[in-house]
Amino acid sequence: MDLKFWSDILQPEVSILEKIVRPVLVYLFLVVGLRLAGKRELAQLNPFDLVVLLTLSNTVQNAIIGSDNSVTGGVIGATTLLFVNYVVVRFFYRHERLERLVVGDPEVLIENGEIKFDRLDKELITRTELEAAARKQGFESLDEVDRAVLEPGGTFSFIAKKRTPEMMRHDELLEKLEALANELQSLRLQKS
Repeated sequence: MDLKFWSDILQPEVSILEKIVRPVLVYLFLVVGLRLAGKRELAQLNPFDLVVLLTLSNTVQNAIIGSDNSVTGGVIGATTLLFVNYVVVRFFYRHERLERLVVGDPEVLIENGEIKFDRLDKELITRTELEAAARKQGFESLDEVDRAVLEPGGTFSFIAKKRTPEMMRHDELLEKLEALANELQSLRLQKS
């Protein structure tokens, strides 16, 4: 292997400062873009959302590395992205108001067992997608949910309805009625 081989691999084609500035600008653009696109982009992805996110990385690739294909340039770009993310996460940890401005607030989708369709529309979430998210967390239907929240990070939180004493008595009565019906049925079978 000759010197040109190693030079092509290790020597960046653009300045190191440009290699640092490009990823920072793309990072900031993506943070703002994803914030404007809504929590849905981070939540339950449908096939269309997945295609957008997969092609997004390829679309901004050249903006991050420019015309440089060197390993050193790629490492500088990746290190810059990781460092910027490290700094941003720690900064927002200490500045909660700014974090809420950038990340957003939780969106209540079900309150007291009532589905807030206007909020589903705002977040572009269908009832079917909400039901699927509830099933993933162990709920058979939305009737079992007292509160559902779309968190700023795109995850769903579900809180079950609390069983009231009336509900428990109702269930007890139904169980006793069913036991009586079964006993009556077995008595009828013994008679015949």
